[in-house]
Amino acid sequence: MKNDHRQQLIKSFLVAGVMVLATGAVAWAAGGGGGESHDIDWKDFGYRMLNFAILAGFLWWLSAKKVKEFFAGRRSDIKEALDQALAAKEDAEKKYKEYVAKIEKATEEIDGIAEMIKVQGMAEKEKMIEEAKKAAAKIEEDTKARMEQEFSNARNQLRAEAAQLSIQLAEELLKRNITITDHENMVKEYLDKVVIKH
Repeated sequence: MKNDHRQQLIKSFLVAGVMVLATGAVAWAAGGGGGESHDIDWKDFGYRMLNFAILAGFLWWLSAKKVKEFFAGRRSDIKEALDQALAAKEDAEKKYKEYVAKIEKATEEIDGIAEMIKVQGMAEKEKMIEEAKKAAAKIEEDTKARMEQEFSNARNQLRAEAAQLSIQLAEELLKRNITITDHENMVKEYLDKVVIKH
């Protein structure tokens, strides 16, 4: 690559030199004046070209170092820019890998949290179902106890009412069937029994 660059530089200077020679020749040929003949003085032309070549060589000798430094500096700048670009690319790839790893870790954590929430939700659901079953069983027991209490109260109330009705019926029967004489006999009999006992 270095040789290609050097060859292009030499070709550029040769083309420039030929163009300067051609321009000088045309200018020299045209410089003769109106009606005069335009014969070329090759000797003079040769001296001029020699002077030009010496001048060009001297300028090349003076500026060659600067030109080389310019191109060498340019090359080092380009190399430095490429190195920086390469370092930036490596840094970007490193950061990309770090972000990918972070994203994968975050995804795993999210999946873990989701699974934990799901497990906790299932446990909470089971707990709620168990509590609901217990509450339903307690309500059923309370209902049975209340029903038994109500039945017992109703039975007692019915017994009391039946006893009351029996007493009323007995009184009515006694009133209808027992006369005053029967009543007096019953009182006498009762008193006799009480006196005998004591």
